Amino acid sequence: MQSIYLAGGCFWCTEAIFLKIKGITKVTSGYIGGNTINPSYADICKGNSGHAEAIKCEYNENVITLEEILNVFFRIHDATQLNRQGNDIGTQYRSAIFIDDNKKEKIVKDFIKKLESMHSCKIVTEVSNKNNFYKAEEYHQNYFNKNPNSAYCKIIIIPKLELIKKNIFVK
Repeated sequence: MQSIYLAGGCFWCTEAIFLKIKGITKVTSGYIGGNTINPSYADICKGNSGHAEAIKCEYNENVITLEEILNVFFRIHDATQLNRQGNDIGTQYRSAIFIDDNKKEKIVKDFIKKLESMHSCKIVTEVSNKNNFYKAEEYHQNYFNKNPNSAYCKIIIIPKLELIKKNIFVK
């Protein structure tokens, strides 16, 4: 099994999508990229911890490639928005990918270069060596499945799920 850490706005949205992808074996919502030890959601929301809301995405590389994961990731969020996704504003909502080895870093950077060459906008996704990942509070885990009727989920997550249903990677 391999893992990669993806931050693309609110972790509820990213988690809900990747839970539906073939080859993804486990998704954990949490915080990464900051300087606070074992931060809470309240710490993150203050905006001074440096952490991003992110998911730890564990995957079976015999079923899905890192490039396929990146393809989904860049389809479900706007990587040209700095420190925000839609109405979610702040560094905790930044676009970022945290990796744990040089091979993955090259794949990610090459993917971003290719993506930028196909579009006129600059990709602002941060690419960083993996920092300490802290699991978010339990009520954030599997949020969409626990709260399918929340207005936020209906407005933000459901359209993203519809988008990826057309993708061959859906379970």
